[in-house]
Amino acid sequence: MEKRWVVKAAANADQVKHLADAINVNHKLAGLLVQRGITTFEEAKTFFRPSLNDLHDPFLMKDMDKAIARLEKAIDDKERILVYGDYDVDGTTAVSLVYSSLTPLHPHLEYYIPDRYTEGYGVSYKGIDYAAAEGYTLIIALDCGIKAVEKVAYATEKGVDFIICDHHRPGDEVPQAIAVLDPKQDDCSYPYDELSGCGIGFKLMQALYAHKGLPFEQLLPCLDLLAVSIAADIVPITGENRVLAYYGVKRINETPRQGIKAILTLATVKKELSITDLVFIIGPRINAAGRIESGKKAVELLVSNNEEAAAVSSKLIDEDNIERKQLDKSITLEALGMLAEDNNAGAKTTVLFQEHWHKGVIGIVASRLIEAYYRPTIVLTESGGKATGSARSVKGFDIYNAIDQCSDLLEQFGGHKYAAGLTMSLDKVTAFQQKFEAVVASTITEQQLVPEIEIDMELELQEITSKFYKILKQLGPFGPQNMKPIFISRNVMDTGWGRIVGENHVKLTIASPHDLSIKFGAIGFGLGAHFNRIMSKDPFDIVYTIEENEWDGKVSLQLNLKDIRFHD
Repeated sequence: MEKRWVVKAAANADQVKHLADAINVNHKLAGLLVQRGITTFEEAKTFFRPSLNDLHDPFLMKDMDKAIARLEKAIDDKERILVYGDYDVDGTTAVSLVYSSLTPLHPHLEYYIPDRYTEGYGVSYKGIDYAAAEGYTLIIALDCGIKAVEKVAYATEKGVDFIICDHHRPGDEVPQAIAVLDPKQDDCSYPYDELSGCGIGFKLMQALYAHKGLPFEQLLPCLDLLAVSIAADIVPITGENRVLAYYGVKRINETPRQGIKAILTLATVKKELSITDLVFIIGPRINAAGRIESGKKAVELLVSNNEEAAAVSSKLIDEDNIERKQLDKSITLEALGMLAEDNNAGAKTTVLFQEHWHKGVIGIVASRLIEAYYRPTIVLTESGGKATGSARSVKGFDIYNAIDQCSDLLEQFGGHKYAAGLTMSLDKVTAFQQKFEAVVASTITEQQLVPEIEIDMELELQEITSKFYKILKQLGPFGPQNMKPIFISRNVMDTGWGRIVGENHVKLTIASPHDLSIKFGAIGFGLGAHFNRIMSKDPFDIVYTIEENEWDGKVSLQLNLKDIRFHD
């Protein structure tokens, strides 16, 4: 698939020079910082040395005082509290964080994860009935609840109060809970509104510990959970998230909790982990529990303090992940077959429905389909007599808004700009496909239908040094709004050792034709189609990130190629 290369505008030269002099780095590194809005010594110091002291006062969040007052009453009166959360990574880490933080303060506690198949996403009537029947008078809802207007009212009738900790967009009406903690509310003046669901739970615990005069340091063991949620939920790595991710990754690499340690042992991970590693190693395994069986298994693992029990739990979750991979692969192949037979080549969307598809993997399948057909995608299956699905979008297009414009055909929906979930009657699927296509076709641009590689700056190969990379690495943790820098180098060639590896990947040794003494190993995943041309010795341009590669006990810098372009 052809990609659009977009080189960012060069940073202001005067600001770059001033910053380079102030912090004693070269102009290329200073330019990367200025592109990220960092122009002064103090801003650079804060960026390179994140501090937990920079976290905001949790009581700045709307309703936090009400939440703490209700929580304090529950603790004083020895009420039974149910910690309720979604079955994905953000939800299960949030439940694990709040449950493990509350346990030393209040023994009358249990956690609840709704069943993906019988209850669906978010707060469920079944969960509320369970709470009422078992004598729970307070539910702390994590990573869900902001749209549960009728369900919260139902709970109130049954004598069950709600504290909602959510980070999704509110609807037109907010539930009448005791407290609604969600910085995305228009009337919430909290300084940062991009926290994960687990992050909102953390702020609740930060406020409770402060209220009780307990040292903040007692919450530090929770930071590994926060880092996993931030990585897996793809929230911006800015502001508080960057601070929390920085210390959370550090904790995972130094003193992870038993559950995370067990996952890493099973995955035979021995290197220092990054945010990207959390996305691809830890996140899928935690997610697999809720996709295949029950998200409760993930919480059991993450709150375990016993090494042997954690090892057993992680093995079960790993088996779920293996099954998830098999389902993902088979459904993706079937979906690609359906698209190949579709004659509507000019469609701006993909909306597929098969009643037998496994509900637990349709979100992953939607992401896979975007890799092949780059357009807003929804994959639907049948569950509980309804059509339920997952939506994924392309860069720059708000799929949540597009779904909102089709809400007359839906029973419920929720999510973000780039990912959402939805449910409708089975007889509405065709009408939804047609309306969604019409809405998207009228609003999406042609540019948004071509995958884009955003390039930070041009780099000469001789500028890539160990010192350069050492400072470059300190720009992390990387993620949305602080992505790993992508560079472009022009007129390079392979020195003759190129080969195809794995499934259509290229392994090269890149150098400039003018100086073959400066060369770097390079890997280009999925770029095998360029191999014959590369071997012809024609010069080409590359876009890439820089990484460390360890092989046979030796560590070297490697270029991770994102695309290759020949001059014609």
